[in-house]
Amino acid sequence: MNILVPVKRVVDPYVKIRVNQDGTGVETHQVKMVMNPFDEIALEEAIRLREKGIASEVVCVTIGDSSCQETLRHGLAMGADRAILVESLASYHSLQIAKILKKIIELESYQLVLMGKQAIDSDANQTPQMLAGLLDWPQAMFISQIEITGSNAHVIRETDMGLEHLELSLPAVVSVDLRLNEPRYATLPNIMKSKSKPLSVKSLSELNIGIMPSNLQCEQVLKPNTRAKGEILGSIEALIEKVKPLIQS
Repeated sequence: MNILVPVKRVVDPYVKIRVNQDGTGVETHQVKMVMNPFDEIALEEAIRLREKGIASEVVCVTIGDSSCQETLRHGLAMGADRAILVESLASYHSLQIAKILKKIIELESYQLVLMGKQAIDSDANQTPQMLAGLLDWPQAMFISQIEITGSNAHVIRETDMGLEHLELSLPAVVSVDLRLNEPRYATLPNIMKSKSKPLSVKSLSELNIGIMPSNLQCEQVLKPNTRAKGEILGSIEALIEKVKPLIQS
């Protein structure tokens, strides 16, 4: 069984986000970039399935410019067998990304797509569902546990009502949640080995995909309003006087 893991290059979640000068997005120049944490969890689970002998190959794929090779090399250092970069300078919305991934899947044989439930920059949580719809494959979202038995996958997902157990027939698209696992660190020997692992670069024209222009447009990005400073009150009575207008309104 071959597993495809789509990954995305995002700003490090521990870096303070700054809006760029023209207000069209966040500043990424000389800012630390990492693999989307949810995608890293998906990749870790795919590698564990291969280590158990359930999967034979783990492939990570991303869409972006040449700088995204660094993110793919990190995936190879974690343990992926090979990587694919769909090189493009443009940015795409969820449906366009799903169509590109669909084409990658059609060119090769994959029985399972493991991916993060969302990217931490856009928080859209749309691509896995759209990809499953385009492929007409079964889907399970936000899983916290997965077991593969033959041509079926048993997954557990956390809901507001408790744990939900689902049985899927493969091939399928599965998105992962935080509690599935804790990704491993890439060791120095594996980082060195990753430099010799295959990383293929494909263009959209090579894939022969007709991507329509995006019907979504970001007009402006604004930084959050500055929060007012707290006020220290001297007594319970003073607190009541502060809260009373809020209750009455």
